Amino acid sequence: MRSFVLVLLLALCGRAGAEEIRQYIHTSWDSLSRSTNECASVRDVKVTTAPILYLPAGMAEPADVAKTRSACGVEVLHLPRVMRKIGDVRSEELKRPGLLYLPNRYVVPGGRFNEMYGWDSYFIVLGLVADGRVALARGMVENFFFEIEHYGALLNANRTYYLTRSQPPLLAEMVAEVYEAWAKSDPAAAKAWLAKAVPVLESDHALWTSEAHRAGATGLARYFDLGEGPVLEMADDSTYYPDAIKWMLEHKDSTYLVDANASDAASCTRALTSVCVHATFGGKRLSRDFYRGDRAMRESGFDTSFRFGAFSGSTHHFAPVCLNSLLYKYEMRLAEFSALVGIPAKGWTARAEARQDAMNRYLWDAAAGRFADYDFVAKKRSGYVYSTDFYPLWAGLSTVAQSAKIEQELPKLEMEHGLAMSAEKTGMQWDAPYGWAPEQWFAVEGLERTGFHADAARLAEKFCRTVEANFTRDGTIREKFDAVTGTTDILLTAGYKSNAVGFGWTNGVYVRLIGLK
Repeated sequence: MRSFVLVLLLALCGRAGAEEIRQYIHTSWDSLSRSTNECASVRDVKVTTAPILYLPAGMAEPADVAKTRSACGVEVLHLPRVMRKIGDVRSEELKRPGLLYLPNRYVVPGGRFNEMYGWDSYFIVLGLVADGRVALARGMVENFFFEIEHYGALLNANRTYYLTRSQPPLLAEMVAEVYEAWAKSDPAAAKAWLAKAVPVLESDHALWTSEAHRAGATGLARYFDLGEGPVLEMADDSTYYPDAIKWMLEHKDSTYLVDANASDAASCTRALTSVCVHATFGGKRLSRDFYRGDRAMRESGFDTSFRFGAFSGSTHHFAPVCLNSLLYKYEMRLAEFSALVGIPAKGWTARAEARQDAMNRYLWDAAAGRFADYDFVAKKRSGYVYSTDFYPLWAGLSTVAQSAKIEQELPKLEMEHGLAMSAEKTGMQWDAPYGWAPEQWFAVEGLERTGFHADAARLAEKFCRTVEANFTRDGTIREKFDAVTGTTDILLTAGYKSNAVGFGWTNGVYVRLIGLK
């Protein structure tokens, strides 16, 4: 239950411009809704080739897809084989990139992100449920069930170039949101749905304990993409990888560099993609290991920061605080859901406790008073202060004493207009001074749940005041903001440099924090 202080301050937060924002967000759910039988859904500005819609191998073509083929001039193909697990089909095997079929309508983030994303959808679901759009939220969750069954995993998003990676594991939280809302009107139907969801959630969780996602011998998980080389979705940005090389040369950081005349085995295979061909600068290319880290970074959702080395090129070497906090909460949810529907719990509580023990052993830095990302290759904790420091509070895994220590980290990241991503200004969008809605949510909820009500209320107020001020200024809600200036003016060194309008997760977190109904 929220504290009186938080409820009062959030009510004040939502006072200025709330009705206009309410209407903007309410209508945005529809303007951002897509279906794979609509022409607008197939469009993809991230690649330059003509669109294709892919169906799972062996699936009969739905009637509405036949209409899409005709109305939109879209080629419709089947994936070459059945996918039992992620990576069973690789994007480079396909004729060209395309959209992966999903059966239900879904809400996209906005801007260049015209597909259903993994972790974005959690925050969108938060907003949909708060805004009374439970059926749409349930359809999105069931789309993820479809992905797990037919594409081998909950994907980064439903495009073929995402077939080798997932995103932060938040499906159990989405299921919880839909179940709790639905149970208010039809508890029997909601419970039956939850019973069907549990085995799917178990399959989703299994990805994160597979060999590829194990963080060495720590008993913890890491982010990892089963693909190789540069990501195909960067085809519309020929500057990102050269900019990374340029920065490394200027800063005399050769960790991830190889000579331009090095074999493809040391870097990427030029025959596979033009992105690899263009990924050169100053006589240098990026190493194969850098690309593994780059892909893992994109699975984490934090693309790009310097949290795991320059351009996060060592992401796959770390057991991150965020991922393992999410998995702890996932395991506790599975224990809870199993009990609710009378399914044997398969030791989920014990598995969560084992993860908590491993986090205390490898990630807890008693001297710094924080859980720190652990480099299991170098066998050391990171000193990079990051907004994900608050995830253990949200997940409920930190002790009272640990929570008090973590709360003391807040001044390092709290700015005038919200929580900044990190204490480091690197020119990357997922570092200082920028703030993002997901991190405001995890921090506010975590602080509130652990008794730091004034901190939670203050951060929540800063965030929604910032959203309101920028909406008043230009009539839009965007994906990120400057936590120092409070504006949505963004100046980045590398990566896509726009600040997309929409925007799914900002809408969802704002709606949830001010309690719009």
